[in-house]
Parts: sequence; C-alpha cells; structure tokens
Amino acid sequence: MSNVIKIRNIIRDFKLGQETVHVLKGIDLDIERGEYVAIMGPSGSGKSTLMNLIGCLDTPTAGTYVLNGKDVSKMSDDELADIRNTEIGFVFQTFNLLPRTTALDNVALPMVYAGVSKSERDKRATEVLKDVGLSDRMDHKPNQLSGGQRQRVAVGRALVNKPSIILADEPTGNLDSKTSLEILNLFDDIHKAGNTVIMVTHEEDVAEHAERIIRLIDGMISSDTKNN
Repeated sequence: MSNVIKIRNIIRDFKLGQETVHVLKGIDLDIERGEYVAIMGPSGSGKSTLMNLIGCLDTPTAGTYVLNGKDVSKMSDDELADIRNTEIGFVFQTFNLLPRTTALDNVALPMVYAGVSKSERDKRATEVLKDVGLSDRMDHKPNQLSGGQRQRVAVGRALVNKPSIILADEPTGNLDSKTSLEILNLFDDIHKAGNTVIMVTHEEDVAEHAERIIRLIDGMISSDTKNN
C-alpha cells in the first residue's frame, strides 16, 4: 500500500492580536491509499484546522504535507486551488450546492474548472449521479430535492474528478437518523470501490463506519486505533 497522505510535524499557529494561539502542535500522520479514516475530537481540539490543511484550504505554519506525491505545504494559492480541484473531493455538512443549477450541472462543476468539454462533463456527471442513486433526479434543482438527495448530489460532485481523497466534514450533520444512515452506507460503497475517505465527525456512531479512528486533543493526536 502506498501513502496518499504523509504529514510530518505539522504546526499551525494563529495570531490573535498580540497573542499566538497554537492550534496544531506537531502532527505526524500517514494515510494509505484506500483507507477509510474518521478524525474526531472535542470542540477546540484542532480537528477542523487539520481538515482545512488536509483539504489544502489552509497552509501550515511549519512542517510538511505530501499529498499523492506532491509537497503541498509550500504551494502558492493558485497551485493549491488546482490541487483542491483535482486531488480532493469535498463533502460539507451544508451541501454547498448552487441553488439555481440542476443536479447534473452541480455535479459537473469541478470539471468546468478542469477544462473538460461539455459533452464529456455531462457523460461523467450522469455516470456519477447513477452511482449515488439519483439517475431520476438529474434535472432537479436543490430546492426540489430532499436533504438526503442534496447530500447525494454533493457526494457525486466530490467524486466526479476521480480525486485522490474524499474529504467529508460532518456529512450527516444536517440529516435525520434514517437519511444519515443512507448517506453513511453510500460512503461505505464509495470506500469499497477503492476510494480513500477521510471523515471529520464528533459523532461516535458515524465514526464507527470508518476502519480507523484518529482522535485529537489540544492540537495533538491522542489516539489512532483500527476499528474491527
């Protein structure tokens, strides 16, 4: 197995006026291709900051982060934007869909930025919507879809560029328990298809779906365990 993520001594400080807040205090982390990992921790533990770094939405104060063989810790904003679009599929708690755009066009959006032709975009987006169980909802806009269906569109959009990692931030946070389970089953299927899934959650029953649980406390990894 090869590492898709290799993080060494990552430190992230934030300046607040005269003070420096040390949020991440030297994180070492390897994630192998095809793993399903949950990152947990109480509020203020640094899990959101770590997620932003893994997702290339932020850069570390010190340390190195190699994603899929590329050292992203020293990249410019433009380079990071490219990496986010090609290497990372994001799924957020709030879905983040374009409201006046169909499910098909929402899913195809990352391919627009990647310069893929319209016919190729539509073909791939159609495939992905089929994979997430929404082939009969392609022309629907977000306000015509249920919460669970909206999250399926968001998952489809995350998958469409065939990224190195799927990064999900509290993906069931806005859903009822029945719909949450459906979405978690979908993530199980995505993982079984060979994708690397990293999920940030504060809910134990959500984390139980992952193969491995990493817990953060006070900006450091407190435990890293395999699920049976």
